[in-house]
Amino acid sequence: MTTFALVSVSLFAANAQAQSSVTLFGFLDAGVTYVSNQGGHSSARMDTGIWAPNLFGLKGAEDLGGGNKAIFMLESQFELANGSSIPDAGSLFSRQAWVGLSSPIFGDLTAGNQHDFMWESLLFGGFHDQNAGFDGALSYGGFYNFRQGPFAALGIPDNPTGSSDFDRMAGSSRVANSIKYKSPNFSGFTFGALYGFGQIAGDFSSGNTVSFGANYSQGPFAIGAAYTEVKYPQMNNGHDGIRNYGFGAHYDFGGVVLANVLYTNTKNTLTGARIDVGQIGANWFITSAWTFGANYEYMKGNAALQNNKAHQVTSSLMYWLSKRTAIYAEGVYQYASGDNPTTGAWINGLFGTNAASSGHSQALGRLGMTTTF
Repeated sequence: MTTFALVSVSLFAANAQAQSSVTLFGFLDAGVTYVSNQGGHSSARMDTGIWAPNLFGLKGAEDLGGGNKAIFMLESQFELANGSSIPDAGSLFSRQAWVGLSSPIFGDLTAGNQHDFMWESLLFGGFHDQNAGFDGALSYGGFYNFRQGPFAALGIPDNPTGSSDFDRMAGSSRVANSIKYKSPNFSGFTFGALYGFGQIAGDFSSGNTVSFGANYSQGPFAIGAAYTEVKYPQMNNGHDGIRNYGFGAHYDFGGVVLANVLYTNTKNTLTGARIDVGQIGANWFITSAWTFGANYEYMKGNAALQNNKAHQVTSSLMYWLSKRTAIYAEGVYQYASGDNPTTGAWINGLFGTNAASSGHSQALGRLGMTTTF
């Protein structure tokens, strides 16, 4: 029996090695940030997970023949400064957890806890490539470059500030209990859809999520669009929520400069609060080791948000020690105004008591290091 068991294990291991692959991957980022004004005081802080979130995960595929595969992803986010799980203790693999099937003819169908298409189609441009998306945050701005501003009254449930990452492009929110479809690549064109079940008996439309995305990429040019509506149980018994849509484009000038434009529109369907965002920027590949990126974004709330608005400029200089490791210096400046004369600036990623500026402006500078594996 012992001999039989050993032979069985050996055959299974050989078969698994021949037909399956499992990859351990991760991102690590840490640095020191100086903030000019938080509640009327300057501060110096260690911030982690800014250029990229601190993640580790497993992804795998099993060859089913004919190019078809079984695929899966398990991904966890953590606080590098103390090793704790994010968003809270015991939330292992809360970032992503899904399983599905992949076909070169029919595309991918997956189920689990997944990102919607604001992240998939606009941040990544439909391709998981650092230089494929339409938001400068992916290439050089990091988490500080995503949206926050003086819009806490937007009132997103379960959000640390009420409006952090309000257009969902940072991927800080996922869709649980969801089914997601991504098409194969049709000569540069891809599309997809996601449905998140509300899990409420007798009310199919309550608390659900719908999302769509489409992308086209050919040579140096790429364009994409996405739509996501999330209904929250806290809002009109699950019949209202936060609706987002947006579109973006980029153009690669000979591998030297990658320019991007982005527009997003966010609306609270219960209160009518709405924010329009426009962004334009570029990443300059100075040499094989040095890159410099900068962008400008304008965020404008409607009357339900006291016509609050914010101008933000972000820039960073990165030195790549290798293809996976870089050190960088980053600067961000935001100026806010609105109907309320005390409207304060608030850069994304600054959380906690008195995170917003006591005045119209807020600036930060950061020195950091990031690596991937």
